Amino acid sequence: MNLKRYAWFVVAMLAPVALLNYLDRQMLATMKSSMVGDIPSIADLADWGLILGSFKWTYALLSPLGGYLADRLSKRRVVGLSLLIWSLVTWWTGHVTSFHEMMAVRGLMGVSEAFYMPAALALIADYHPGGTRSRAIGVHQVGIYLGQICGGFAGYVADSPDLGWRWAFSTCGLVGVMYAVPLFLFLRDPVRAAPEVPVTAPERKGTGVWRGLITNRNFILLVLYFTLPAIAGWVVRDWMPDILKEKFHLGQGKAGVSAILYVQIASIVGVIIGGALADRWMRRTKRGRIFTSAIGMLLFLPALFSVGNAGTLTIAIFGLIVFGLGWGFFDCNNMPILCQIARPELRATGYGIMNLVSISCGGFGDWLFGSLRDRHVSLDMIFGAFAGVALLSGLIVLLIKPHEDSRAPA
Repeated sequence: MNLKRYAWFVVAMLAPVALLNYLDRQMLATMKSSMVGDIPSIADLADWGLILGSFKWTYALLSPLGGYLADRLSKRRVVGLSLLIWSLVTWWTGHVTSFHEMMAVRGLMGVSEAFYMPAALALIADYHPGGTRSRAIGVHQVGIYLGQICGGFAGYVADSPDLGWRWAFSTCGLVGVMYAVPLFLFLRDPVRAAPEVPVTAPERKGTGVWRGLITNRNFILLVLYFTLPAIAGWVVRDWMPDILKEKFHLGQGKAGVSAILYVQIASIVGVIIGGALADRWMRRTKRGRIFTSAIGMLLFLPALFSVGNAGTLTIAIFGLIVFGLGWGFFDCNNMPILCQIARPELRATGYGIMNLVSISCGGFGDWLFGSLRDRHVSLDMIFGAFAGVALLSGLIVLLIKPHEDSRAPA
């Protein structure tokens, strides 16, 4: 298999891993009612927010370490071991009996999954320089959205007397363990190419990886840009099934599908269009990916207002569709933009730091959203604030200045 074909084979191998990575996260949100009903020690929405947050906080804290090990050791092995361990923890999730055990399991899930995303995206970026990078990342992200779509149907599984939420977690865990075998057999690390981004003053040898990134102005801007919209993204992903169930008096199954299916299909369309647009735009200007991502932020504004003020389920779904399109434009360009401002040996670590900040804030956002809902703060106020954050994010990404030599070849 020639290198170009193998580069796309790597994406095809990793997309199912991304699906499993996000399937278990989405199942937790979609099957909330069944899980809370089966575990009485989960007392209120704030407790549920802590369960959601426990995953994100451990995931966030370990992400920089996962990225650092991937940059220094083997991305292939980091990806494979991460899948194997989180699949075992997913199986265990189907057997928990208390609030504190659920907190512990979700924390362990965060530890194991923290090593996957920085390594996987850096591996894809290594195999896809320049002209196919945004599209390749976009195809991988499709696996994420398909995982969330499958998780959206988990409410029906939880309601089934023959299956249930415990069966769903146990089965997904076993599938992940089995898929780890071909991943170890067929995935390999690339031979490192010459750096696309020359060494700049903050990154010179001897300053260290962490200092080389933290003292990079463009990297700090990218961290802020990666973090702010993701807070709204996590709330939409984790809380929307419950919001629609409560607001429009839906069953658990229909609420999960309505909250997940449309936004994720729109996200798939968004990464396909956004990836192709960004790669094409890069032929004209080094800021092509930045401009494409900024368009995604503009789509967030009407979407979040629609979700927060929806008087009918149709309007809420329309808002989620527009949000999904914007998210696709945003999601397929974060790693490619990082590749324009950081050398290959810093990318997995850099993405890990981005995850640290973003998901830590996302965990806080989950807890805060549950607390605000316990205090009966209106959805229009909460999502209006998210829209303001999206506007600020669009301005931040435009301040990033990629290196002159980072334009994709025609």
